[in-house]
Amino acid sequence: MKVKKIPQRMCTGCMEMKSKKELLRIVHSKEGEISIDLTGKKPGRGAYICNSIDCFEKSYKTKRLERNLGGKISEEIYGKLKDKINYEDEINHE
Repeated sequence: MKVKKIPQRMCTGCMEMKSKKELLRIVHSKEGEISIDLTGKKPGRGAYICNSIDCFEKSYKTKRLERNLGGKISEEIYGKLKDKINYEDEINHE
């Protein structure tokens, strides 16, 4: 039986390769809209980040997400992303 290949992506915070399912995807659509892609299937340029507040902070300080997506990310999107990571972190620690 053939072994199924697991897609790997790089986190913009820690710069480590991880499986795509472990990471959150942020997408920049053709219309110029930047949003969090919970399904991982929205069309557009994607960047990935771990479900870790440390990775979020590193990515925010160095503006790696903005560079990878090729656009300015609003504070609203950063806020939503931080809330999502904090929520996931709380669930994982229970």
